[in-house]
Amino acid sequence: MYRGVLLDVYGTLVHDDDAFWPPICAEVAARAGVTGADVEREWNRCLHRSADLAHGDAFRTLADLNDAGLEAAAAHFGVRLEAHRLCREQKAFWRRPPLFDDSLPFLRAVGVPVCLVSDADRDDLAAVLTRHGIVVDAVVTSQDARAYKPRPEPFWLALARLGLGPGDVLHIGDSPGSDVVGAQALAIDAALVARAGSRPPAGVEPRYLVASLTDLLPLFGHRRDPAGPS
Repeated sequence: MYRGVLLDVYGTLVHDDDAFWPPICAEVAARAGVTGADVEREWNRCLHRSADLAHGDAFRTLADLNDAGLEAAAAHFGVRLEAHRLCREQKAFWRRPPLFDDSLPFLRAVGVPVCLVSDADRDDLAAVLTRHGIVVDAVVTSQDARAYKPRPEPFWLALARLGLGPGDVLHIGDSPGSDVVGAQALAIDAALVARAGSRPPAGVEPRYLVASLTDLLPLFGHRRDPAGPS
């Protein structure tokens, strides 16, 4: 039985911003004479490369990385733009994403301390928790750790806030790279939530592969008060 949970937020507890990428990329693509998929791949590449470098004294917020990544992707295709304008609705969504149906049932029933571990800006995540009335034992954002998953800093800080070791907890997330690879590099067991039934890429082997957060409840001990977070 695990003594604690490290839990990703966007894409795991609440919906991610996937629906906002295609229209943004389509606008850039129309100006560049390429496909939206081309722009999305380059934006993703720029964003992840920048996040890998944004740690310690070089830390930058997700809002900054997101806009800079899109501007770099557009420049790659010869387009100049104001990413802040194009991404305004996307970033507003970061504060009001809907919960997945299994999220509150999981939080209400899990019988161990929970620390949220999110590559999010602190104010955005605070707005999400307030909006949905979620109260957990601890929260770690990328701003708190001054680093992004899969780097070790967010995981180490989460363990410290729960007062537990790597072998005591299960990390749960939806990203094979950020969540599974990042956790397992520190000898933390990882569960991959794949609600659409997707499989992890070759070489990534989570300890558990589930379609719902509640599928993991048998791994934890007693249940909390079912009233739990509301």
